[in-house]
Amino acid sequence: MKQLAPRGRQLKARGSNAVVPVRSRDRIDTWRKWYKTGEWQALRSDVLLAALYTCCRCGFLGESRELVADHIQPHRGDRDLFFDRSNLQCLCASCHNGDKQREERRAF
Repeated sequence: MKQLAPRGRQLKARGSNAVVPVRSRDRIDTWRKWYKTGEWQALRSDVLLAALYTCCRCGFLGESRELVADHIQPHRGDRDLFFDRSNLQCLCASCHNGDKQREERRAF
C-alpha cells in the first residue's frame, strides 16, 4: 500500500509544547495581533449589536460570523484609531471585501 505524503500544516501532538508558527504577515504588521485581543472582541461585539447585526451599506441582516466591524477611516497601525468606537461600522463580508476594499485602494 502506498503511503500518501503529508499535506498542509501538520497538527502538533496533544500535550506537546511545540510553538505554533506565526504567520509572516503577523510579524510584519504587528497591529494584526490587536484583532486577537479581548478588547477588540468586546468592541466588535458592541459595534455589531449597536447596528442590530445589519450591514450599514446594503442592509443585510446576518449573524456575527457573516459581519465585520469595519474601520471607517483606515487606522494604518494607529492604536488609538484602531480602538476608537466612533471609527467603526458594521458591514457584511461582501461589502467589506468588495466595495470598501476597492475604495481604500483607490484612496491610498
